[in-house]
Amino acid sequence: MQKIAIIVAGGSGVRMGSALPKQFLPLKNKPVLQYTLETFLLSFPDLQIILVLPDAYLNMGKELIAKIPLHQRIRLVAGGVTRFHSVKAGLSIIPPQTNAIIFVHDAVRCLISAKLIQQCYHQAMEKGSAIPAIKATDSIRQTINDASKPLNRDEIFLIQTPQTFRSDILLSAFQQEHQPEFTDEATVVEYSGVPIHLIEGEHQNIKITRPIDLLIAEKFLDDPSLF
Repeated sequence: MQKIAIIVAGGSGVRMGSALPKQFLPLKNKPVLQYTLETFLLSFPDLQIILVLPDAYLNMGKELIAKIPLHQRIRLVAGGVTRFHSVKAGLSIIPPQTNAIIFVHDAVRCLISAKLIQQCYHQAMEKGSAIPAIKATDSIRQTINDASKPLNRDEIFLIQTPQTFRSDILLSAFQQEHQPEFTDEATVVEYSGVPIHLIEGEHQNIKITRPIDLLIAEKFLDDPSLF
């Protein structure tokens, strides 16, 4: 079974307060994105990566990739106006009859472990999909028309990536037209009529969005046992 990871790096530095997109910000001794790419490359010796970047940062991406061992397994494509369109751009270079497990991962979830990637692969092989998720620990309330109500946090899960699917499921789902409800690949697949299956995620698998997230990531790299 082929293994293909679509790494989506379409974010900007707005919430980070930086002119440089967060995937290129330095984390200790290298860019955030480099950690992500290296972990995926090491997770399976035959895994191929499709890196999706904003058009304006393709050259910066090429320079970064050239410094990575095993960079021959990475291809680069320009993204679209939404996450859906960026993932679709990555999928577009995969031949329709490909028999593979496809991972779709946020480039700035740079603390992902090879173990979770491998677990997602095996579950997707068995069930068709593997969506990493962790249980909510805070109290949860839903607000509708200025009124709020509590939700049962035991029934609430926080979704992570890599969202992982058999290629026939994902390629078929992305033939649909874009809908506002498409917040991630799981919603696209569900909208096509195929159920999705969760898998236990990792607490360190955070998304680098704000300056404090970089500090948390640095602490983890210094001492993974803290998590």
